Amino acid sequence: MSYPSPWQPWQGQSGPPMLAAHADRERTVDVLRAGFAEGRLQQSEFERRVARAYEARTVGELSLIVADLPQGPVAVQPSVPQPHGYPSQIPRTFLPAPPPTNGKAVGSMVCGVLTTMTMGLTGIPAVILGHSARAEIRRSGEGGEGFAMAGLVLGWLSVAGWAVFLAVLFLAAVA
Repeated sequence: MSYPSPWQPWQGQSGPPMLAAHADRERTVDVLRAGFAEGRLQQSEFERRVARAYEARTVGELSLIVADLPQGPVAVQPSVPQPHGYPSQIPRTFLPAPPPTNGKAVGSMVCGVLTTMTMGLTGIPAVILGHSARAEIRRSGEGGEGFAMAGLVLGWLSVAGWAVFLAVLFLAAVA
């Protein structure tokens, strides 16, 4: 007995009809929403198909509801340049989730911003957290490179400010 591929559960069915799960109905409605957003369905047709999707009992009935629609967003023509590498025609729902942000990177930026309110006392923690976060980001592929860099810049500015201040104080004491 051959089982259908997990990526195409509605095609290649053999034997008795498979009962539809709630997730199958939701996937069908998502495909209908994408088709409506792309202008493939009119409002009345969209509403009628959504109602049929929620009333369907089998996976075969669901596949008939979306048989004339693509099973996801429309492919983009390669001749149309898009900003930031993402085609604008693909709904945000279908885009991959961004990687999680590194916590140390956020901490570095917060410490860097707080240097103005703490007279530079959080500058050294901002530098330490920033370097640690950048190493973790390179190793794990997490997001937050900008946060880590902002914390580093603000932290080093604070450290440099304190160094200049102490050097001036030392020179004034010597003179």
